[in-house]
Amino acid sequence: MSSNDEWTVGRYLATRLEQLGIRYLFGVPGDYLGPFLTIMHATTGVRWVGTPTEIGGGYAADAYARVRAADADLAKGEQGVAAVAVTYGVGAFSLLNPIGGAYVEYVPVIVINAAPSYEQWLNYQAVGLLTSHMSQRRESNLEVYRQVTVDAQVISNPGLAPSQIDSAITAGLTERRPVYLEVTDDLWNAPCAAPQGELRRQERPFTKKNEEMLTKAVEASVKLVERLGTPVLWAGEEIARNRLEQELVSLVQLTGIPFCTTVGAKSVVSENTPGFTGVYNGKASLPEVRDAFQAAGCRIGLGTWSTSKNLGGEKSIGDDWIVAAREGVSVGAQYFPDVQLARFVPALRDALGAAFGKRAFEADLFALAHAKNRQVPASTIAFLTGLSSTDHPEELTYDGFFQHMNAFLLSQAQGDGPEATSPFTVVSDAAFALLGSMNLRMAERASFVAQNSWLSIGYSVGAATGVALARRQPLKRPLVFVGDGSFQEICQELSTHVRHHLQPVVFVLDNEGLYGIEQMLVSPCYYKEMSSDGADFYNVLHPWQYEKLAEVFGSEKDRMHGRELTTHTDLESLLLDIADPSNDINRAPILARVRLGRHDYPRALQYKIDEKCE
Repeated sequence: MSSNDEWTVGRYLATRLEQLGIRYLFGVPGDYLGPFLTIMHATTGVRWVGTPTEIGGGYAADAYARVRAADADLAKGEQGVAAVAVTYGVGAFSLLNPIGGAYVEYVPVIVINAAPSYEQWLNYQAVGLLTSHMSQRRESNLEVYRQVTVDAQVISNPGLAPSQIDSAITAGLTERRPVYLEVTDDLWNAPCAAPQGELRRQERPFTKKNEEMLTKAVEASVKLVERLGTPVLWAGEEIARNRLEQELVSLVQLTGIPFCTTVGAKSVVSENTPGFTGVYNGKASLPEVRDAFQAAGCRIGLGTWSTSKNLGGEKSIGDDWIVAAREGVSVGAQYFPDVQLARFVPALRDALGAAFGKRAFEADLFALAHAKNRQVPASTIAFLTGLSSTDHPEELTYDGFFQHMNAFLLSQAQGDGPEATSPFTVVSDAAFALLGSMNLRMAERASFVAQNSWLSIGYSVGAATGVALARRQPLKRPLVFVGDGSFQEICQELSTHVRHHLQPVVFVLDNEGLYGIEQMLVSPCYYKEMSSDGADFYNVLHPWQYEKLAEVFGSEKDRMHGRELTTHTDLESLLLDIADPSNDINRAPILARVRLGRHDYPRALQYKIDEKCE
């Protein structure tokens, strides 16, 4: 560029990213993308974070957007959004899986796909000349991304570029979902107009009809609570996505209603908040939590996304349920459409307070369940305390490992109330890792990151990059829990951790080389029969010496530490090192291999064996 007064499409797009508060652009470079990266570096403060794989860059962007949204200062109008950039065809198709997950789980990510020039497309049209990464279908990339974004644009005219970029990004912010910008190579240096104004989320209007429907939904909810009594709240993902944590706390404080969360909304508020009763995950809950949840007379889901994974076949809508999610409210068999959650939560709070009085529903669900089932702890405090332990046998198991980790996390938290802080953010992968980590006690809000619906294995290792970069100030070090099969999908993303001097701790849960969750889903009786060679052949993994990958990805200049953990003594030794800020191990990433038995599994999955193996 010859002058700072000149605007090009590349500068325009880079500036819009910077204005949105995006500090890092993730992805894999290519010849079509290179000119944009050069412009971005020269004209903005957005920095390129090249990842070994497009899928890893997508996971990093997804997690970066999640924690930026959770940390945003709403009073200042800050917005949580991320961006990832790849090259046409080969790069874009590799990125599709992470963007599919971001779409399903409502995470705003801007996808930038650097495409062949308009001239190259004309050459193909005229003489059939294909340039690198092109297919014979000109709209192939666009059509695919239309399935997983709320707006997808091909930008090939510099005069239209500003309006196309702005409208797509605004749609992504408004819907809190990904958008797609396919920019032809010849546009990066093409002149265009300068940016005008700021890009912001557009709120949906609240009409008189909406108000009438809201009133009806609240009235029906109050009547159901009055009839059934003893309600419990089930806070879900939309509470987190819409930043309604204060409204949730206000509802709990006024009414005294105890609350659980979904896995996807875990730590939406501090789990030290009075009334917190655990993570309810349907049949995959700890049995004590499930019994306590069912001890209530009425269940109220707020922003909960019901899936087969978090309900395990249990229905989420019945005569004793209220569910407010996906822009509607179900009260038993009644349904009230177009009711906004942000208005329903405070309206329900006020109506319950007026009808029943302050803290009318204060209850200990564990005490109620204990009266019927002596195997349930006598109180919520007794249950939460029992989730951690400092007294362990030597052998590591899934449940023992996470009990030990729970005690460590609680010991590292500063303060013991809802305002407690933690130096860590837990990043959990799918499968056994998620079922074990969902019961960790998170002292600080927004300190747990996981995919709960899409459940792409390997997500956590790439996501750790986004979490670490988003939470450098103040430092919230990622603690990653990932199964061995998941880790083998994406182990090369450790390179990004080393290269950018991040300090995540990655625990690879090695159960002697087995896709544990797949074996449990296909043949749970394997875990009861304890046969040494009874695993289905396709679930058996090639064994790796995971801890030695620290030598592969690290160097004398850029260190990485590897540890093998075979006992609780080994684990305690590592945790003591991590807790010591003066220890050199904390200046670099850590990869820890946790050796577990092949027939071990989290207690939350016992119901699978009980149902299938009688």
